[in-house]
Amino acid sequence: METPSLDGLRFRAVADVVGGEIAPATLFTYHEDGGGIWGEYSGGAIRRGFLVGTRRGDVLDFRYSQLNTAGETSNGHCVSRVVTLPDGRLRLEESWEWESRDGSGTSAVEQVPDAG
Repeated sequence: METPSLDGLRFRAVADVVGGEIAPATLFTYHEDGGGIWGEYSGGAIRRGFLVGTRRGDVLDFRYSQLNTAGETSNGHCVSRVVTLPDGRLRLEESWEWESRDGSGTSAVEQVPDAG
């Protein structure tokens, strides 16, 4: 069973990301159309970030570029697997690496329930 579209869904990190700059204060909004995905994110140490890539089944492959609150820019590559949680929300299990500096790691973001 294929997971639903990510279009318009919002996600937050489940924990601070060691070696990265995202945290539970970072809010991601995803968009999806015809196998393409893109999104924007901000919050915590991130002033503004963007991602763009592809989705094949339950695998996302994208590049990200961001500006942090210290005024530094950075970019990297991420591959995520879309998982459906027991409550029906989606979780993205991520494996990422910086391309503009040293470092890599894993992280997870979970869908934020719609208000109301």
